[in-house]
Amino acid sequence: MNPSLLLLHGALGSKEQFNDLKDSLSNEFDVHTLDFEGHGGNASSTPFSMEFFASNVRDYLKEHHISKTHIFGYSMGGYVALQLAKTHPELVEHIVTLGTKFEWTPESAAQELKMLNPEKIEEKVPAFAKKLAAVHTQNDWKEVMRKTAQLMHGLGNGKKITVQELTQIQHNVHIAIGRKDHMVSIEESKESANALPNGQLHILEEVKHMIDTIPIEKLKTLILDAIKR
Repeated sequence: MNPSLLLLHGALGSKEQFNDLKDSLSNEFDVHTLDFEGHGGNASSTPFSMEFFASNVRDYLKEHHISKTHIFGYSMGGYVALQLAKTHPELVEHIVTLGTKFEWTPESAAQELKMLNPEKIEEKVPAFAKKLAAVHTQNDWKEVMRKTAQLMHGLGNGKKITVQELTQIQHNVHIAIGRKDHMVSIEESKESANALPNGQLHILEEVKHMIDTIPIEKLKTLILDAIKR
C-alpha cells in the first residue's frame, strides 16, 4: 500500500489547483487533497486562522482513517502543515513546503493587505476576480479575500510561528523557494530551514511564486526527492 500524501493549497486557492499533480503522483502515493473551510465549495462562517485550517486537516485525516501522512503545502498550505506538526506531531511524516512566507511583521502584513482589496481587484483586474468567483463556488470570493486579509494581519501582529517554535519541530521539513519568487524571499526561507532541526532548503531555478506557472514534473521531482530520498 502506498504511503499517504496530503496536498494543501494556498491562500485564495482550492484543491482544484492540484488536479494534475495529484494524478502524476498517484503511482507513488495515496494522494489526498482538501479545501480549507471557506474555500472552493466548502462554506464557512468561522474567521480564518492557521489553527483553524490545521483543525480542518485533523478532521480530514480522522474522517479518512489516516493515522499519519506526508504533506506538501503550497504557500499558505505549507504554513498550515507546520502548524499541524507543531501541535499534533504524531499526524505528520515528512513536510515539503513551496513558496511559504515566514517573515511576518506589521510592515510585511500591511504590504500583503494592499493586494487583498476585493473592490480594487474587481475594478482593475476583472479577469482575476472572475477566476476567484469560479473557484469559490459556494462562497463570496470577496469575503474569502477579506478573511484572508484578517488572517495575514494577525500573522503580522503576533500570531506567526516563531523561530523558537520552529526549533521544536523535529520532522524532516524541506523548504522550497523559487529563485524568481517575488512574494517570498530566499533569505526568510533559508532562516526557517536553518531553524528547523531537520530542515533543508531547496532553491528552484526559474520558478516564480504562482504554482500554476510551475511544470508538474518539477513539482513531482521536488516531492519525490524530498520524501523518498
